[in-house]
Amino acid sequence: MAIHLIRDLDALHRNVLTMCARVEELIDSAVDALHRRDYEKAEEIPAQDDEIDRMDVQIEEECLKLLALHQPVAVDLRRITTVMKISGELERVADLGVNISERALSIIRCGEVHVPDDFREMSHLALSMLHRSIDSYVDMDVKLARDVCQTDDRVDNLNREIIHDLILRMQRQPQLIELHMHLFSVCRQIERVADHATNIAEDVVYLVEGEIIRHRNRLETGPA
Repeated sequence: MAIHLIRDLDALHRNVLTMCARVEELIDSAVDALHRRDYEKAEEIPAQDDEIDRMDVQIEEECLKLLALHQPVAVDLRRITTVMKISGELERVADLGVNISERALSIIRCGEVHVPDDFREMSHLALSMLHRSIDSYVDMDVKLARDVCQTDDRVDNLNREIIHDLILRMQRQPQLIELHMHLFSVCRQIERVADHATNIAEDVVYLVEGEIIRHRNRLETGPA
């Protein structure tokens, strides 16, 4: 491998790790602001997202430059394309964090509302998936990446249970429909965080093993 490509790949790796850290920080803050009903913290989230958007653009430009200048093959090509995909997933997670913070602000303004117990568990699980998917990239750990993919089913189950509970609450307390709709939206956003964590983990499997596992279960079982 040319020395210039090694240098550029190392710089790219450092940049994506910085972006990973910023996104984890943002989504943690957004969820924490919701649970703690911290209005000021929730208001700070959009400004953090602007920085992540700039990182996403910078990383994409670096990847395209590497592809054009070095014409990499095999594992180097997989690494660059994987970084582009991971950067995109992280940028979308940051957008979800902004959405969660906006809903948190609405919930805090509306007044007191009981957050379902499963909600905190689902939040913790989704954030853990994101953290572990990033760890799997840093360590090139395929086993950890596959574990993240398997955890997604637990988040999906919790999502269905919470939504069912919220629907029952809205039926019993129609005067609180707006508040519960905000919680309904946050629940969906957190479920999508888990989906993006799964996508990152799948990208890690591709990077290390050259195997595309995305949609495998659906393709293997075929149409219903």
